[in-house]
Amino acid sequence: MSYWYENAVFYHMYPLGMSGAPFENREAEVVHRFDELKRWIPHIQQLGCGAIYIGPLFESTTHGYDTRDCRMVDRRLGNNNDFREFVRLAHEAGIRIVVDGVFNHTGREFFAFRDIQQNREGSRYCGWYKGINFGWNNPYNDGFGYEAWRNCFELVNLNLQNREVKDYLFDVIRFWIQEFDIDGIRLDCADCLDFDFMKEMRWMTTNLKPDFWLMGEVIHGDYARWANQDMLHSVTNYELHKGLYSGHNDHNYFEIAHTIRRQFDENGGIYRGRTLYSFVDNHDVDRIVSKLNDPRHLKPVYTLLYTLPGLPSIYYGSEWGIPGRKANGGDPALRPALDPDEMEQKPSVEGLEEFLIFLGKCRSEHPVIGSGRYRELLLTNRQYAFARIGDGECVVVMVNNDDKEAQMNVQLPMAASGITDLMTGEMIQEQSGRVAMTLPAGGSVLLYVKQ
Repeated sequence: MSYWYENAVFYHMYPLGMSGAPFENREAEVVHRFDELKRWIPHIQQLGCGAIYIGPLFESTTHGYDTRDCRMVDRRLGNNNDFREFVRLAHEAGIRIVVDGVFNHTGREFFAFRDIQQNREGSRYCGWYKGINFGWNNPYNDGFGYEAWRNCFELVNLNLQNREVKDYLFDVIRFWIQEFDIDGIRLDCADCLDFDFMKEMRWMTTNLKPDFWLMGEVIHGDYARWANQDMLHSVTNYELHKGLYSGHNDHNYFEIAHTIRRQFDENGGIYRGRTLYSFVDNHDVDRIVSKLNDPRHLKPVYTLLYTLPGLPSIYYGSEWGIPGRKANGGDPALRPALDPDEMEQKPSVEGLEEFLIFLGKCRSEHPVIGSGRYRELLLTNRQYAFARIGDGECVVVMVNNDDKEAQMNVQLPMAASGITDLMTGEMIQEQSGRVAMTLPAGGSVLLYVKQ
């Protein structure tokens, strides 16, 4: 049985930033910014994305990860009914919804932490957090110490081995599934979460909604520890993310190919059978346009994002090539307010959105791109070719990071009765089981091969 998340293209929305919400949540009234966010759905559908990862959504104090209330949509975005309508419209457009699950920590305004501030040793919630110690103090001068996430003391680490905490969070997940019909959760800081907690979550969500998807934010380590049959369906592929931009900046396709060979090669790849979450930028890292030395490399970068093993994700605004660096204002510089109609009219990079629409169409019309076996066909520092192979068909992908055009001659992985250039629609001739193509500087080609 196949599930929607096995071959999806994701669109990543950071709603507080893209809707222009204030950084601090200090007003009492609800502001209905979901009216703005709903305008993005037709655009996301046109891009060919079948899922939206949107978050954070929980009521919070500032950036969205310092949670106040896990059952309430942040009032800077709207109310729960606004989000319910957003999910309904997305589902009508054939788009699944995945939300942020911030379960490693809470903000200081969360009810359980406030109870400890008020009742100290007498609070029934002392066991809900890690490291509560009334003999210490903290930077906020509460008169007690606690364990904070990476010493960010606005984020108080939950004790996920506490049965009450787990039951509370599982009730929160049930609430979001039953009230809004969400399709999955992206687990913030999954590399900090307790493994038994994630195992219980997998069992609970699968029984509640069999096609419910769990994806974890993991940066370092063996991704198979988190992405497996017992815990999460997928994790963020930060290893590939790094290779996709530095492999182009350094004119070194060996870096990307080695990563994929190690992870997904049909003979010995350590993550074969797993589907990781691929991206070139997100709300925590610099925009891809700002990371690349040569803007001509945008097309081969996105070609690889869409065609290498993994679930590709587009971060809002990057389909128009907007820049963004942490060095220019921290995280908010990566999370600007945008008007999709204005961006459509005046994109930062002409033609990039249309190219992503083409790549999304390729994945939709030729699912073998996402599901086929990976096989490397050609590799130099500046040229790279591989195939995604299915039954009686494959798609051959070629990319060129050179400063000049390159001739590429590739051995086909199967006998071909027909070869189609998916960009031009032209039929390509093969000679003795090989195909030769000329790629411009920063060029890419996708060939559909029918046996």
